[in-house]
Amino acid sequence: MYNNIYKDKTVLVTGNTGFKGSWLTTWLLELGANVIGLSDRIPTDPAMFEVLELAKKIDHHMIDVTNFQEVKKIIQKKKPDFIFHLAAQAIVSYSYENPLITMQTNILGTATILEVLRICDHPCTAIMITSDKCYENVEWTWGYRENDRLGGKDPYSASKAGAEIAFHTYHHSFFSNKGSLIRIASARAGNVIGGGDWAPSRIVPDCIRAWSQERSVVIRRPASTRPWQHVLEPISGYLTLGKNLYENNVLAGESYNFGPASDQTFMVKQLIDEIALNWSFKNDQQRVTVQEETGFHEAGLLKLNCDKALHDLKWKPVLGFPDATRLTASWYNIYYNTQGKDLYKFTLSQIEEYETFAKKIKLEWTQ
Repeated sequence: MYNNIYKDKTVLVTGNTGFKGSWLTTWLLELGANVIGLSDRIPTDPAMFEVLELAKKIDHHMIDVTNFQEVKKIIQKKKPDFIFHLAAQAIVSYSYENPLITMQTNILGTATILEVLRICDHPCTAIMITSDKCYENVEWTWGYRENDRLGGKDPYSASKAGAEIAFHTYHHSFFSNKGSLIRIASARAGNVIGGGDWAPSRIVPDCIRAWSQERSVVIRRPASTRPWQHVLEPISGYLTLGKNLYENNVLAGESYNFGPASDQTFMVKQLIDEIALNWSFKNDQQRVTVQEETGFHEAGLLKLNCDKALHDLKWKPVLGFPDATRLTASWYNIYYNTQGKDLYKFTLSQIEEYETFAKKIKLEWTQ
């Protein structure tokens, strides 16, 4: 996989205790990497990071990503070959309650990693991961391309646009020389689903929390559409981008979208119905309660155009909607029916299943 580029490499993952960070950490371990984790807390209870006992498998550090001195100390001491920067405040509703914290974490946190890289004396390939919400969303029906306008009507979206601007500035100001030791690129994805997510105000975790307690799940906007994708889809994109950037500095400073195929956009209600098909209900409880009023702005339509990733990286999504929802629900079913027993092994089996799907369509990264 990935031409063994990550085997025996030192890889720093910021935000490693989060949902995406835990999946990325697990896959990197399967690829033979020596993983360093940097995060300021365990974000949820339960948390995939703890369920999989990842602290025992990696070199983990509890550090705030905005703490320049501590981040510098770790990077200069460990000299990672790769950095995947995922640390972020990732909840839209929370960004309205705490806009300053959101801006500090997402913009200053990104700038902190970039500033430490600026003074590094060792080669490093860094993938700065933001979000599809970094685009100025005008609710059009076609997908946003990497050169479309950045912006955002809500604090979260604005913070992600700000992180992208910081990335762009640092590349052109400090890393654009072909002889630079530092190569950076940014990755944009969003609306991922998958087992192990217990974040608040996300539709799948909300469903699982409610249904595991035999309650109806309350949803806000059932007709909102999103490009839902399994968490392994964008992570395969991040790893593909890291490999290609490591091998080819022509990609330095570029940004890439990672999302599902254009016909894989579904409404919230459709997602819930599909997850419900794969959930083991104990009774005929009411499954959904609709609450129309949100109290804050939230985009109704958002799609990505991923042609650039296909052209430059030979990357494309692997799973259809039914498989993405099946893998998601089956992970939670295992967790709630076995009290988390052997979930690390089960998580690896889902990664291996994903790799098998990718091999069947002969994606380059499977070599």
